[in-house]
Amino acid sequence: MALFGSTEYGSDTGKRTDGKHIRGISCDVRNCVYHDGDNYCTAEKIAVGPSYATSCTDTVCATFKQRSL
Repeated sequence: MALFGSTEYGSDTGKRTDGKHIRGISCDVRNCVYHDGDNYCTAEKIAVGPSYATSCTDTVCATFKQRSL
C-alpha cells in the first residue's frame, strides 16, 4: 500500500513540495522530517493510531519520520 503518491507532493518522501502545511494541524516534534520549523506539519497526510486507543496518551503519529542528523 502506498502512503504517498500525488504530483503535488514529493512522491518519494511524502513531503509537500509546495512549501505549505496541513491546515489546522500543529506539531511540536522538531526532529520530524515533516516539521517546518514553525510547528506545522508538511506531510501529505497524517496517520494517527492505534485503533484501540482510549485516550490521547495512547495515540501516536504513525507518519513521524526522524530527521537525519
